[in-house]
Amino acid sequence: MGILSLLLWTPAIGALLLVFIPNQQTQLIRWLANLTSGLALLLACLLLSRVDQHNPALQFNEYFPLNPNLGSAYALGVDGLSMPMLMLATLLTSVALLASLTLSPNVKGYHICILLLEFGMLGVFLAQDWALFYIFWEVTLIPLFFLIGRWGGKRRHAASLNFVLYTMGGSVFMLLSLLAVSQYDLQHGGSLMTSMHQAAQDMPLYEQVLVLIGFLLGFGVKLPIFPLHGWLPLAHVEAPSPVSILLSGILLKMGAYGLLRVVVMLPEAAHLLQPVLVFLALFGMIYGGLLAWRQSNLKAMVAYSSLSHMGIVLLGIASLSEIGLSGAVLQMTAHGLIAGALFLLLGLLYQRTHTLEIQEYSALLQVMPRLSFLMSITLFAAMGLPGLAGFIAELHTLIACVEQWPKLSIIFGIGLLISAAYAMRTLNLLFMGPIKTKMSRLDDLRFTELLASGILVLSIVLLGLLPARWIELSTSTVSQLHSLIKQRVS
Repeated sequence: MGILSLLLWTPAIGALLLVFIPNQQTQLIRWLANLTSGLALLLACLLLSRVDQHNPALQFNEYFPLNPNLGSAYALGVDGLSMPMLMLATLLTSVALLASLTLSPNVKGYHICILLLEFGMLGVFLAQDWALFYIFWEVTLIPLFFLIGRWGGKRRHAASLNFVLYTMGGSVFMLLSLLAVSQYDLQHGGSLMTSMHQAAQDMPLYEQVLVLIGFLLGFGVKLPIFPLHGWLPLAHVEAPSPVSILLSGILLKMGAYGLLRVVVMLPEAAHLLQPVLVFLALFGMIYGGLLAWRQSNLKAMVAYSSLSHMGIVLLGIASLSEIGLSGAVLQMTAHGLIAGALFLLLGLLYQRTHTLEIQEYSALLQVMPRLSFLMSITLFAAMGLPGLAGFIAELHTLIACVEQWPKLSIIFGIGLLISAAYAMRTLNLLFMGPIKTKMSRLDDLRFTELLASGILVLSIVLLGLLPARWIELSTSTVSQLHSLIKQRVS
C-alpha cells in the first residue's frame, strides 16, 4: 500500500475499529480517535517532507483500473494544489478532536462521524479520477448530516436538512456536467480525470460554458458564493464548534479546490464567464462583510466573514493569472487556519458562558488573558495585518486585481476595510470596558485547550513571518496550470 492510500484509509480504519468498542468506554474511544487523527497528521507531514516542491506533476501516483470501458480508476496523486489542503485537513481534524474532549452524549457515534468525514475530505483532495472525486464528495454529506443534526444546537434539524438539500442540489448540477463531458471520446489513456480534460478540448464553446455553469453551481454551494450561501449561517451557528472548525476550515475549501481543477479543464469557458465570476467574487466580499458587521451572534459573524473571505479566493481563480491562482491557494490555507481558530476559541468561550451574543461580553482581557491574546492575533490575521498569514494571501490576490482591473481594486479595498471594521468592533466589545459581574470568574484556557488553539495560532504567525516554503509548495503546480490556461485562451 502506497503512502497516499495509507493516509486516505487511516481514518476509515480508525472509524471501523471504533465500531467494535463498547459505548461505555468513552476514554478508550477518545484515545483511539485522537490517535488515528494524529497518525493521519504524521503521515501528511511525512508526505510533505517527501514532496518535490519544484516538480509540478502529480507525485506518489497510485492507479488501479475500476471500469476500463469508462476509464474510471482508483487513481490517487498529490501536487501543489492538494498538498496544502491535505495538511490543513489532517491538522484541523486533530484540533477538532482535541476540542471535543468535553463532549458527552453518544461519544462513540460522534467520533466515528468525525473520522468518516476526514476520510471523505482526504479522498476529495487525493482523487485524480472524477468518478472517485464525486464519490468522496458525496461521502462527506453523510457524517456532516449526523454531526449537525445529532450534536447541534436548538435548530440543529433544520440546519442539517438545509445543508444537505443545498449540497445535494449542487451535486446534481455537478453530476450533469460530468456526464456531459463523458459523452465525448474518453478512450485516451490514463485516469478519467485526464481523459475528461482531453475530451473537454473537443467540446463546442457553448457546451463548455454550460458545463462550467453546472460545476459553478455544484462547487459554489460549498465555496460558497452568493446566492448559494443560504445554508451557511444556520449550519455554523447550530453545529458544535469542533464541527464548525471542519465545516469552515475544510468543507468550504473543497468547493474552491474543485473549481480550480475545473477552470483548468475549461479555461475558454472560464475566460468567457470571467466578468460574472469577478462580479460574484467582489459582491460576495462586500455582502458577506456587511452582514458580518451587523451580526450580534459571534458564530454568525464568523460564518458571514467566511463568505467575504472566500470571495477573495473566487477573485483569485477568476483572474486566471498565475499570481491570482497562487493567491487563491494561499487564501484557502490561510482562511482555513483563521476560521478554524476563531470557531475553536468561540466554542471554548461558549462552554464557559453559554452565550454567543457579543453584547453580553466585556473586559475578557482581564478575566481570560490567554484566550484574549490568541483571539486578538486571529482577528488581526482576519483583518489581513502584515506579519500574519492573511496578509500574504490577500496581497497576492490584490496584485492580480490591480494588474487586470485597476478600478475594481477600489471595491476590493472597501471589502478589506469592512473586514477590519467588524474585527475591530469585536475586539473592542469582547476585551475592553468594565468587567461584568457574571463574566468576572471565568476560567482561562486549560492545557489541552491551549494546545489545540495554540497550534492554529502559531501556524498563522509562522506562515505570515516565514511564507517562503508555503508559497513555493504550490508555485510550480500553479505555474503549470497557468501555462495550460494560457495555451487554450490565447
